Amino acid sequence: MQYSRILLKLSGESLAGNGDHGISDSVLEEYAKQVTGILNKGCEVAIVIGGGNIFRGLSGSKSGFDRLKGDQMGMLATVINSLALENAFTRMGVKAKVFTSIRMEPVGELYNRDLVIEAMKNRTVCILSGGTGNPFFTTDTAAALRAVEIGADVLLKGTRVDGVYTSDPEKDSEAKKFDKISFEEVISRRLKIMDSTAFTMCRENNMPIVVFDMNKPDNLSKLIEGNAIGTLICN
Repeated sequence: MQYSRILLKLSGESLAGNGDHGISDSVLEEYAKQVTGILNKGCEVAIVIGGGNIFRGLSGSKSGFDRLKGDQMGMLATVINSLALENAFTRMGVKAKVFTSIRMEPVGELYNRDLVIEAMKNRTVCILSGGTGNPFFTTDTAAALRAVEIGADVLLKGTRVDGVYTSDPEKDSEAKKFDKISFEEVISRRLKIMDSTAFTMCRENNMPIVVFDMNKPDNLSKLIEGNAIGTLICN
């Protein structure tokens, strides 16, 4: 097994499945099944999930929302998604626990790095919600921060495409995929992988990122075992 502790970043939009918003039970079940598979291999798992299927703070501010209030609504959206994911694990008989970046008991336990690491060692999937707890930061930044804090081996960014390309493969049929690329080359090519704050945090703390297609059922398991899935970004 190549990775023994991971931080898995999922987009909120992915939970909507084929819809534009809301939460798909089938997607929740599929994601929980995949994560359970790597948990059974001995991998320790923490998850950060976005809230875009419910509300996006930045887009809300463009519609007239106060940015601070919009970002707070976005944080709450991530908590809703995290509770849904926790329930999916519970239905499968898997231990899972939601931690929140702001005090919100009894919805979830206030995030504490040491408690998260202890829970992961006890085969509990830790779902880290609420972003960083601060406005003006994305869940990508929260994922980068938490990955560094918990000492993850890698940050896995699950998307609907199978890696990083020279351009958007959904718009450019001639886009070329990278199997491996350096942080510096991503910057020089101005490839949009994560927001710049998240990306810089990973680069400066030597936290590798793997961008992969989470919707292909075997990908997560193959990644953990060391197969060349998606695109590896590292120093």
